Amino acid sequence: MQSEKAQEGDSMTQLSVQNVSKYYGSMAAVSNLSFDVQDGEVLGIGGPNGAGKTTLFDVISGLTPASEGKILLDGVNVIGARPDQICHRGLLRTFQLNAGFDTMTLRENVLISCYFGRQNVVAPGLGFDRETRRRADRAIEMVGLSQFADQRVGEAPVLHRKLLMLAGAIACDPRILLMDEPAGGLSPQEIEQVIGLMRELRAELNLTIVLIEHVMRFFVALSDRVMIMHHGEKIYEGAPSGLLTDRTVIDVYLGEGASERLKHLVEAEAAHA
Repeated sequence: MQSEKAQEGDSMTQLSVQNVSKYYGSMAAVSNLSFDVQDGEVLGIGGPNGAGKTTLFDVISGLTPASEGKILLDGVNVIGARPDQICHRGLLRTFQLNAGFDTMTLRENVLISCYFGRQNVVAPGLGFDRETRRRADRAIEMVGLSQFADQRVGEAPVLHRKLLMLAGAIACDPRILLMDEPAGGLSPQEIEQVIGLMRELRAELNLTIVLIEHVMRFFVALSDRVMIMHHGEKIYEGAPSGLLTDRTVIDVYLGEGASERLKHLVEAEAAHA
């Protein structure tokens, strides 16, 4: 992994995606995409299904190799790095599908995440050390799962499984957190609960967050800046309020009706701020 300047004259850039493409044969799932994420910022990524959003996360986190371009994490090019190496550098992610070991408890899942997610473990021990247990219990408490910690993942509701992935990431002390559809499958009341939780965690942990989301309430409430993708390309980047007047975004993603609903959400957030 080679050190480079993330952005000339700007030491606050934590993540810099530069001219990144991912091809499957002749199809570009991600096409010549560039954007930066600043320290402590929340960047929301939206777009229609098949736009390349999850593929982008897979490339950034090392699960899928990029075909072209650079990805700088605190100025270090991590293209070609393994997922565990990127994880150990402080970039963690949650998944669109509720990943977890179904036959194990929520606490056991977080313990495993914390044990292997913070550092390279060459020879795993027979048990978890005190520091791993402390970090895991703290993360479980922070997301509100303490009373459910002994619940088996396979028996847990969608909300608990979502919070489980978040706890597993938090236990590893992330500096950048990628979240893939964190509100997917949740009820309106649960969405409000997770919005409140994410605001608290962002402030307490100084998290830099990149999130993919279709639920506009969640998307607008948390994002400082948004980027809309279509066919692997960026068609908009800027303030959430700018989505209301961008004709391309309205035509290919929002539609007229959704645009009106988004207007009310943006106005409500502005009033709340």
